[in-house]
Amino acid sequence: MNTLTKLALGLMGQLKPQPAAADAAQTVPLPAAQRRGGRPLFEALMQRQSQREFSPGPLSPQQLADVLWAAAGINRPDLGGRTAPSALNAQEVEVYAAMATGLYRYDPPSHALVRVVAADVRRVTGYQDFVDTAPLDLVYVADHARMKLVPAAQREAFAFAAAGAMAQNVYLCCASQGLAAVIRAWFDHRALGEAMGLGADHQLLLAQTVGLPAAQT
Repeated sequence: MNTLTKLALGLMGQLKPQPAAADAAQTVPLPAAQRRGGRPLFEALMQRQSQREFSPGPLSPQQLADVLWAAAGINRPDLGGRTAPSALNAQEVEVYAAMATGLYRYDPPSHALVRVVAADVRRVTGYQDFVDTAPLDLVYVADHARMKLVPAAQREAFAFAAAGAMAQNVYLCCASQGLAAVIRAWFDHRALGEAMGLGADHQLLLAQTVGLPAAQT
């Protein structure tokens, strides 16, 4: 679906998810993230870039696991510490994965995906046309109920800072592994919030598309 069509549907309140591609399990365990390999950090920084052309082919389970762990995985199990910082360790930003098989929430403690919507919401995650068919659209959502120790006036800024750190982790993971990624903030907040079933305490922050570069088709 092209951008103009999405804009028109959004104005009419008709930008909706599609049926999921196939039945999928409610919980999807992920393989352990790789802790070694890939390009070294400074090479990944040199390769980090935004790409907007993707192969429609799915990511492998290992690639999916690595991307999600990079975004919000637990790297210090004894402390429950994660790969990205958050103010007062509120861990208020949740990562959702929109795929052809449904919308999932990444659960860091179990390193698994939990399906929250049995529909393909990828087209609603952005006005760009490539989001409809790329294999993975991440959505970063702040749960303000977790930020009770943060002054209300600062919660949004803190959440955006945390989401930005997560998104950069994903960029570096993708650069290290030869994947394509692009961060996005242009989407219909109302339509996406409805499609995801978000509550009053939730705030949509950013989206990020990940996949194989189009040249690898």
